[in-house]
Amino acid sequence: MKLMKIRDHNELFEAREYREQFENKKEFEDPWPAERVKEVAEWTKTEEYKEKNFARKNIKINPVKACQPLGALFCASGFADTMPFVQGAQGCVAYFRSHLNRHFKEPLAAISTSMTEDAAVFGGLNNMLEGLENAYSLYKPKMLAVSTTCIAEVIGDDLNSYVKTAREKGLIPEDLPVPQAHTPSFVGSQITGYDNEMKAILSTITTGKKSTPNGKVNVIPGFDTYTGNYREMKRLFGIMGVEHTVLADVSDTFDSPNTGEYKLYPGGTPLADAADSINAMATIALQRYSTSKTLEYIEKEWGQKTAVLPPIGIRNTDTFFEEISKISGKPIPQEIEDERGRAVDALVDSHPYVHGKRFALTGDPDLLLGLVSFIMEMGGIPVHIVCTNGDKKFEEEMTNLLTESPFGAEGKVYINRDMWHLRSLLFTDPVDLLIGNSYAKFLWRDTGTPLIRIGFPLFDRHHLHRYPIIGYQGALNMFTQIVNTVLDELDRKTMNTTSFDVIR
Repeated sequence: MKLMKIRDHNELFEAREYREQFENKKEFEDPWPAERVKEVAEWTKTEEYKEKNFARKNIKINPVKACQPLGALFCASGFADTMPFVQGAQGCVAYFRSHLNRHFKEPLAAISTSMTEDAAVFGGLNNMLEGLENAYSLYKPKMLAVSTTCIAEVIGDDLNSYVKTAREKGLIPEDLPVPQAHTPSFVGSQITGYDNEMKAILSTITTGKKSTPNGKVNVIPGFDTYTGNYREMKRLFGIMGVEHTVLADVSDTFDSPNTGEYKLYPGGTPLADAADSINAMATIALQRYSTSKTLEYIEKEWGQKTAVLPPIGIRNTDTFFEEISKISGKPIPQEIEDERGRAVDALVDSHPYVHGKRFALTGDPDLLLGLVSFIMEMGGIPVHIVCTNGDKKFEEEMTNLLTESPFGAEGKVYINRDMWHLRSLLFTDPVDLLIGNSYAKFLWRDTGTPLIRIGFPLFDRHHLHRYPIIGYQGALNMFTQIVNTVLDELDRKTMNTTSFDVIR
């Protein structure tokens, strides 16, 4: 049998017909002489250009964030037998699904009401009624979690009224939970959308469920796209013997076993457990900025104790276990103490290769706070910290964190900035290592700064989301990734020298 060779696009586009096509297009796309293009490109690496770059206010170039409804859809996907339902345009939902599909390499079902120009004029009632009816009759969900996109928010769709009308018309059952979250794409980011959807879901499914305390601890991971973190968290709670409920558990939704049979609802937090979360003794959030409204609601309406305990890095994980032990009354087992010892031993073994290295970082607020803390524990120096969706509160918190260590003296926080701002910083004040998502590879290509892929999305590397970055094992995983990137670069730089070191 003759095998057909399918060429990679890089090889394919080197073919003569493609090269000719690219050259011909330059007549329209690139009218400047090559020398002038090179001159301007070099100018963009200067302090003069950096000043102009940082002066821009109304445009984002490669921002490090996604929009609200993506976060809402992600949150909804963490509940069992739940169909994410978006009142908005079909193209928007296709973007949300493809973004998550490409990160996890897993399918995700979600409903769009396919709003178009006529809905923008007359309102989206008909779209939503038809969508609710079809979604329930075709997919038999036990909950429809509604969020919105720009078009529905601009025209002011009344979601609560629409759902009420659908019930009155008998299109969906009276007892079907239909939480509704307003998630306009033009404000906030995916972490805001996650928070809005989580609050909407919990406030809907816990109504009338207040009873006797169940002795459990609720855990809200936040907008965490590492399925390995969910499994690691459940493993650690199991070792401690602490009964818990993970609210929005996406571990099986986006990392289910391949049985040869497609499952529409492969996992998620059971709705009965989610409804009973109102009776827990406490709620722990692993992220602050993607759960702020939810925690405020839980404290006020449930009268429940809450805490934010992000277990990224050694010190943060220490605090996490100490507080969980206080809340639950359970001691920290020797097995966890041993894991800590192994992680610390690894840092001692390899810290000379990271000590004094200068880092640039970009990502979501909670992730950056954990990473910066961990970098300083390793003896690394965080220099440029760029957070597109960070606010003044985050800026203050990060600044305070930097002052806690001598390794934070060079650190500067940039909120509401993007990767094009970071490009200027990397050229005018170079660093040794860059931490960011897959889109940061453009910075690597431009500046040559070695990239360590941590965050969301991770499109161009496979299975990284399956490795936890929380807890002591997560610290060990991240440290291994960082120190081996340093060693890879050391080998590349000594390739044409007389160095033949095998042992590092």
